[in-house]
Amino acid sequence: MANLQSQRRAMVHFGKLLHERGYVAATDGNLSVRLDEQSILVTPTGVSKGMMRPQDLLVVDCTGRKLSGARNVSSEIALHLLIYSLRNDVNAIVHAHPVVATGYAAAGITLDTALVSEAFIGLRALPLARYATPGTPELSEAVRSFVCDHEAILMANHGVITYAEDLQHAYMRLELVEHFAMISLVTRLLGQQHPLAPQDLEKLATLCRPKPGFSPYY
Repeated sequence: MANLQSQRRAMVHFGKLLHERGYVAATDGNLSVRLDEQSILVTPTGVSKGMMRPQDLLVVDCTGRKLSGARNVSSEIALHLLIYSLRNDVNAIVHAHPVVATGYAAAGITLDTALVSEAFIGLRALPLARYATPGTPELSEAVRSFVCDHEAILMANHGVITYAEDLQHAYMRLELVEHFAMISLVTRLLGQQHPLAPQDLEKLATLCRPKPGFSPYY
């Protein structure tokens, strides 16, 4: 099992970053880390991500049943469980409501135009899942078809979910989503966009093919 106490500290740290940077408000959002094949560390419902303490976090099993912790499990745990079940390479998930990216999701506009090389390398396409009520099985079904082929998903009228091999990279993917959304918004305000050409995307795809020791997130 991953070191539980270090994972608790990491989750509190990134929860504070989410709150400080305005990616969540009040008690919005949730984070999770896969500890082993049978247990997942999750943030509780009803607690500000900027005010969490390590002891506020919960451990649940792979069905979402609480194993330890005094607080209640978020109703959106099913979304996290779906991603873990479909992606063996994913060990951490971040769900938040960054203003600009969520604005795109609320407007029904995808962020799939390749405008800057860094976003293409880190995210490739960013799909928009149809709206479904948060905390319901319908939300899991709305994102299901995107999980295996993407690392971040916009959820219509809701927010963003990102996932990676660890919590740091899942958080950085969320930062990248919001940064790219802001760039996209500026190009719309300026009245023109100049997407990368197909041949340039081909070169970038070649450059970012997995290599020993290579990480596309920095």
